[in-house]
Amino acid sequence: MDKPLALKLAPNSLEEVIGQKHLIGPGKVLTNLVNNNKIFSMILYGRPGIGKTSIANAIVKQLGVKYRFLNATINNKHDFDVVVEEAKLFDGMVLIMDEIHRLNKDKQDLLLPQLESGLITLIGLTTSNPYHAINPAIRSRCQLFELLPLSDDDIMEGLNKAVQSEYLKGIEIDKESIDYIAKVANTDLRYAYNLLEVAYYSSPDKKITMEHLTKINNKPSLFYDKNEDGHYDLLSAFQKSIRGSDVDASLHYLARLIEVGDLDSIFRRMSVICYEDIGLANPSMGPKVMAAIQASQLVGLPEAKIPLAEVVIELALSPKSNTSHLALDKALEDVRTGRCGNIPTHIKNSSSTYKYPHDYPNHFVVQQYLPDNLKNKRYYIPSDNSPNERMLKQVKDKIDQIKKQELH
Repeated sequence: MDKPLALKLAPNSLEEVIGQKHLIGPGKVLTNLVNNNKIFSMILYGRPGIGKTSIANAIVKQLGVKYRFLNATINNKHDFDVVVEEAKLFDGMVLIMDEIHRLNKDKQDLLLPQLESGLITLIGLTTSNPYHAINPAIRSRCQLFELLPLSDDDIMEGLNKAVQSEYLKGIEIDKESIDYIAKVANTDLRYAYNLLEVAYYSSPDKKITMEHLTKINNKPSLFYDKNEDGHYDLLSAFQKSIRGSDVDASLHYLARLIEVGDLDSIFRRMSVICYEDIGLANPSMGPKVMAAIQASQLVGLPEAKIPLAEVVIELALSPKSNTSHLALDKALEDVRTGRCGNIPTHIKNSSSTYKYPHDYPNHFVVQQYLPDNLKNKRYYIPSDNSPNERMLKQVKDKIDQIKKQELH
């Protein structure tokens, strides 16, 4: 069986990898590791088709080390046992593992001692955020490297490489068609290669035109809209229209996303909006957005447009507040710049002097919670632009007044 074009064009060294210039190139971390003939366990994460597998394969080929490729979902425990025995035979081995976020406990228990001893060096691949989806015991033994979305220029570089390769002999394609493929690929180089290959073999004369491409990829594409700059611009316009309380613009950009069936992007962006832009002004929007997402997933398109339209209208017309994430940003700035201090003794786990608030009237008692050097710090500054935050402000003002009276 003939290999797909994407596999035929897979890089044999890091120099051949397209994109990821923050990790690959002169003086960059992955290139330096390979040049120093050294590799550590790592996890490569990022969206599909941007080079995770390519980079892993390039590393092991360039280093000339023994390696095996497993999938955490498909391969069973016996397959993992075989790799461990091979690693013992060769005094070490690199294991490239796809979908590492799906690694179950049995396989983890088998793998962890081998990572600890250095018998197996792991290169894990995942589209999920490793800080949320991967077992901490695995994660702590690996360096984490995020792969960034490929640009249109990166995709076009790959397409031009494919056009000039030995695998598409006699192909004719103009710049407009290459540009179109790069746009609809939406950072996914594998998808771009696949579309190019289908167009090549489905053309009677191996001549690829826009007319031919739109017959293959006949869905209207938000990624190739001459009035927009791309996918992320559209999502930005969607969020900013809701943030700006323009319900008609919000529905317009929602319609664009629905027309191409991009439900996942809609779901993620609405989830961000209800906490970033609506926030404490209307906390009920969080559950409402989740309910709309669940209903949309249950019924699918085209009916999904009904709950989505309803919740987007409410998001756009809801009162807005960003005080909660601004407050946390201030706290994160203190933590990241070392302004932390010691936890007060009376709220440590072993404390015998802690005052249990539920033992006091109104379930409240004055005591210091922040470290000494931050005890007067105020991160959360309530807004009075909505009834809910005005209520929170009243509660906070009352607590602050009691603290002021008792602590001074």
